[in-house]
Amino acid sequence: MVRKLFVVLAILVAASLNASAIAQEKAAPSAPAAAPVAPAAAPAPAAPPAPTKPELIDTSKINSGDTAWMLASMALVLMMTIPGVALFYGGMVRKKNVLATVMQSFAITCLVTVLWVICGYSLSFTPGSPYIGSLDRFFLSGMSFMKDANKITVSHLAPTIPESVYMAFQMTFAPTIPESVYMAFQMTFAIITPALIAGGLADRMKFSALLWFMGLWSVLIYSTVAHMMWESTSGFFATRGILDFAGGTVVHINSGIAALVCALVLGKRMGYGREPMPPHNLALTVTGAALLWVGWFGFNAGSAVAADGRAGMAMVVTQLATAVAALSWMFTSREPL
Repeated sequence: MVRKLFVVLAILVAASLNASAIAQEKAAPSAPAAAPVAPAAAPAPAAPPAPTKPELIDTSKINSGDTAWMLASMALVLMMTIPGVALFYGGMVRKKNVLATVMQSFAITCLVTVLWVICGYSLSFTPGSPYIGSLDRFFLSGMSFMKDANKITVSHLAPTIPESVYMAFQMTFAPTIPESVYMAFQMTFAIITPALIAGGLADRMKFSALLWFMGLWSVLIYSTVAHMMWESTSGFFATRGILDFAGGTVVHINSGIAALVCALVLGKRMGYGREPMPPHNLALTVTGAALLWVGWFGFNAGSAVAADGRAGMAMVVTQLATAVAALSWMFTSREPL
């Protein structure tokens, strides 16, 4: 009996669905004739290949906003070394060594600037082997600004805005800041890295020996690590997808390891443990730390190589991370009540 009831219900449901479909078919108007097929849209132009080496472009393609931000960032990062690092380290040493310590940062700035122009930039940021670049930019050879011809060189490593400015809806990127600006910005990174090492050498090394060491280290070590990490067309780490947005490896780990090795090789300061070595003036150290804080906006936000959203996010993270780190250090090191 139950089985018959289910069969009757199934027949009634099927009949109602069929009647509904017939009614809809009668009510629906006849379909209009098919419209003619529109001709296929022309394919978008192929994107140009990404540049693989510095190139000469028209000056009209230079983005003035990005260029202005990178010029400001270069000045901010230079301020981190002189006077930032100079005052930071100078305030922590003994009174008799403060001038020598400040002069170390100043002299490193001068020395590395010259070495960077001669060969450092070329060895770091031109295509070459996986471990070192070429000498195509030896003494900045080939870096040009031809005002009358409206031509200027740009680096293949400094893409800023999408090339959609020139080819609609393409996702490739075009370098739009002068190569000279990119070179100067990276120079400030090359300057501050050995200046950070000097903190591990304070009171331990003769001034002349320090200059020899810093000069050789800048050319042989910094240029190698910078090329491997940041030269995207041939660098050992860069071609394997390893990222370093703002120098975590090239600057901080690199200088930290070098300072540690130097301190271990040179040994303790003369008189350490037998005579007091109080800091000369911690107010100078606080001033230097504040200058480092401000300069870090150019260091981190400038590493976006553009005045864009990445720069804005990097600036926010820099401010917040520094504030949290400072508060954490103060609370951790406070004297118990």
